[in-house]
Amino acid sequence: MHLPKLIVDLALLLGVAGVTTLIFRKLKQPVVLGYILAGILIGPHVPWTPTISDEANVKVWAEIGVVFLLFSLGLEFSFKKLVRIGGTASITAIVEIVGMLILGFLVGRLMGWSTMDSIFLGGILSVSSTTIIIRAFEELGIKSQRFAGIVFGVLIVEDLVAILLMVILSTLAVSQKFAGGEMLESLMKLVFFLAVWFLAGIFIVPTFLRKASKLMSEETLLVVSLGLCLGMVVLATQVGFSPALGAFVMGSILAETTMAERIEHLVKPVKDLFAAVFFVSVGIIFEPNTLIAYKWPVLILTLVTIFGKIISTTAGALLSGQPMKQSLQSGMSLAQIGEFSFIIASLGLTLNVTSGFLYPIAVAISAITTFTTPYLIKFSEPVYHWIENRLPMKWKLAINQYGTGAQTIQAESDWKIVLRSYLTVVIINSVIVMALILLSEKFLLPLITGSVSSPTLAAVITGFITLIAIAPFLWALAIRRLHSFAYANLWLDKKYNHGPLVMLEVVRNILLVVLVGFLVDRLFSAMIALLAVLPVIIVVLLIFSRRLQSFYSRIEKRFLSNLNEREGATHGLPDLSPWDAHIAYFTIQPESPVIGKTLQQLAWREQYGVNVASIERGKRTIYAPTRTEMIYPYDKIAVIGTDIQLEKFRTVAESETVYEEAAVNREDITLNKLIIDEHTDLRGKSIRASGIRETVKGLVVGIERNGERILNPDSTTIFEWDDVVWIVGERKQLQKLVKE
Repeated sequence: MHLPKLIVDLALLLGVAGVTTLIFRKLKQPVVLGYILAGILIGPHVPWTPTISDEANVKVWAEIGVVFLLFSLGLEFSFKKLVRIGGTASITAIVEIVGMLILGFLVGRLMGWSTMDSIFLGGILSVSSTTIIIRAFEELGIKSQRFAGIVFGVLIVEDLVAILLMVILSTLAVSQKFAGGEMLESLMKLVFFLAVWFLAGIFIVPTFLRKASKLMSEETLLVVSLGLCLGMVVLATQVGFSPALGAFVMGSILAETTMAERIEHLVKPVKDLFAAVFFVSVGIIFEPNTLIAYKWPVLILTLVTIFGKIISTTAGALLSGQPMKQSLQSGMSLAQIGEFSFIIASLGLTLNVTSGFLYPIAVAISAITTFTTPYLIKFSEPVYHWIENRLPMKWKLAINQYGTGAQTIQAESDWKIVLRSYLTVVIINSVIVMALILLSEKFLLPLITGSVSSPTLAAVITGFITLIAIAPFLWALAIRRLHSFAYANLWLDKKYNHGPLVMLEVVRNILLVVLVGFLVDRLFSAMIALLAVLPVIIVVLLIFSRRLQSFYSRIEKRFLSNLNEREGATHGLPDLSPWDAHIAYFTIQPESPVIGKTLQQLAWREQYGVNVASIERGKRTIYAPTRTEMIYPYDKIAVIGTDIQLEKFRTVAESETVYEEAAVNREDITLNKLIIDEHTDLRGKSIRASGIRETVKGLVVGIERNGERILNPDSTTIFEWDDVVWIVGERKQLQKLVKE
């Protein structure tokens, strides 16, 4: 009986990979390195071991592995998560990535490499390994420490930037020249399609899953999820992007649904299988002889990776306002490369634009930095103390003054509210209108042209149908009233506000004309048609304004409901904090001895110096709980304290509770600072008399006064002039503490 070569190759591949990963598990090393070693052993470059017979088939499986790997990353990513992580992670990641791109390019050129090799080298060195870092944090038991939240946020931004890098590098590889116009066009195209896919996906996918939820067994949900993933992969490829981008986008869309955790759980075995094939294929391509020949570049680039990432990440975190300690710990945690680096390196090989030596060099750097990462994380605190003892006092004072750690509570400007509303409405509706016009031109026009005899009549019918489809969005773009209260305040406040406000309306209507002109130009290519159609559109928008408003409101309500659907089932807090204090999370188990006791009886604040910021009980969240609040089974408590305090609390709590992985995306409550000045009525009042807990559900967790820091102050503490008060609570509620 004939057995296909693919089955024989897979048997050899998975068998050897299974043995090597067991060995690496025993040695307590990342299994990724075991996969790469398995690929080396069954590859064509090791003569004394069995070799796969059909490398092309394995490469196809490896491409599928990349797709599912990116799909899983998308499930953990989500665009809303990127928006919520704030400036700290974004600034840190951007500084690190840009710094490593430039450093990698310069080092490559200094070593005499080609321009394209040097560019890809910068991309390879710029992205850290999520898998390696999470594993190291788990083994060292430091997920509850404050800098871990910064690192997780940076990894989220890196995922998105890595996708953008793949698009940019692909464009460079195809054009073989640095054409600014082509690069800008590719980026604009990418942003446009990402916006279209996200808006359409959030509007359609969660609704579909919710309607079909009763029919969704685990098997069906897995099949549907993978079908959606591969469908987006095909769509992205048709538009001209990489399959990995499509998988990542669909993962990020599904991440906003209430089924995200179930899908992630179901997809994990599939992802693990195909990802294993991908990493084994990395080893198959690996050439040991090339590595020996380039041993000095490997050593140099390993040192560049470690020290470059430590310096750039630390600088980025300091620039974002983080203290020196957390900045250095973040930098030493991110000093490695991993999965995305392999993907970027293989992209260069696939496009035939990079030299053969670049891939094995990337694998070697990843392997070395994988071993060094746990030690760098472990010794980051001693290194910080060593540096702190040698830093000039002026530098330390400057860093402390710059590192505020959170934003000051202040009244939000009416201008900020109006401009943000206008910008959001203009961008979203413009993207939707342009997408509908392009879809009509590509699919609807050919369909109607085949059904009628006259091309002009076909264009008119297509234009009429398209106008009906885009009318609600044109109404929202040009006519809809935005934040009328803030707008009215600005209009009545000062006369010089009238001009800018009128200009906003003018810009909206000009954009309406431009979009209508875009439609007419795609169908008729005549200015006279624009002059004939535009008045009709304006009249229709005005006459049917109420109906369009009602229809648009239903669309907007459905979109926002889908977008916030997952958050309706979960609540939480951000991992933001002053100094070394931050928030950690614990779930109370049914057998815990703390059940049935009040916070006053438990006296956690007195014993460990920590405060309970909130208690999540089912779908209800109790903000700033009082001392009489009782603990129940499965309560999720958010506890704030320093690294040392939380570590002491965790050693006791672990016997009572199960620690929840720290998250950087909790958003119902934020940690803010309030300055006691003329904009507040708190001067001379005690914390208890101020009524902060009762009126705004806030919890005072720290005070900065004359250069001194008071963590978890007593309720009898009197607020003084220029005190910086740190408060945990709902930001909208805390705004009430500031006088208009």
